[in-house]
Amino acid sequence: MKERIRDLTDNLSKTIVGKEDAIRLVLVAMLSGGHVLLEDVPGVGKTLLAKSLARSVNGRFQRIQCTPDLLPSDITGTNIWNPSSREFEFLSGPVFANVLLADEINRATPRTQSALLEVMEEQQVTVDGEARKVPKPFFVIATQNPIEYQGTFPLPEAQMDRFILSLTLGYPGFSEEVDMLQLHQSRIAPEELKPCISLEEMRELQGLVNQIHVEKSIQEYIVKIVQKSRNYEGIILGVSPRGTVALQRAAQAYAFLADRDFITTDDIKYLAPFVLAHRVIVTGGKGAKDVIKTLVATITDPSTPNSDYSLPTT
Repeated sequence: MKERIRDLTDNLSKTIVGKEDAIRLVLVAMLSGGHVLLEDVPGVGKTLLAKSLARSVNGRFQRIQCTPDLLPSDITGTNIWNPSSREFEFLSGPVFANVLLADEINRATPRTQSALLEVMEEQQVTVDGEARKVPKPFFVIATQNPIEYQGTFPLPEAQMDRFILSLTLGYPGFSEEVDMLQLHQSRIAPEELKPCISLEEMRELQGLVNQIHVEKSIQEYIVKIVQKSRNYEGIILGVSPRGTVALQRAAQAYAFLADRDFITTDDIKYLAPFVLAHRVIVTGGKGAKDVIKTLVATITDPSTPNSDYSLPTT
């Protein structure tokens, strides 16, 4: 399985240049069974990443361009009348995919946003009283433009909470952008990538992630971080219990990618801004990720001598 992960990372690097950290975080979200929110400007490779990931796991890719006139049935599917059989037949929507890109999700109306986020949580759609399961694995990459807000419907905090990670790809550096031009000379399209892992193997990997051991002292460390966010200067809305679980799940996936069967406090410190920042509301114009980093720095590390954490189990 370690070789499969390495092959998957290498495969994505063939089309995505200089974004190793972002690729790893997206894989963390997928392996943990969650979804990821990319808050980025257009043209930095979000669609390319989603297509390449779907091709690499030999899965089905679908893309939704969110607009104000998009209806919930445009996402989930609907029953249509078949005159020849004189019966209603279900026409599946784009959510019946393994990797779904919801582009500019904040341009869809709240009703349509809710329909998509319900599928993300329940892993199924209900049409005319009949529940239909979406394929597994089911992974959503949603995007938002952090610059342009005209004609948008910002996601409520309760819905932002459904994403396990929030991150940005960002602009490439000078050498990375030169490498990108050289790569595009030969133009390796996502469709040309060879699948390096099957959907069945991806499901198996997700099951293995759940077996990563978490010491009680690490769990106490996570809870202290989360609870302090609920009573911390500069934060008016703290992290929900769902965020507590999400941080542990993400850390398990991150440790798994690092070929470890246990979580360290460094995993928590690194992942906390990506897992918790979109779950809080901050004041004073500060960035949420910076506030979370500052907050984490105030919490005593379990490895500190004479700390009040539970002793590791033997």
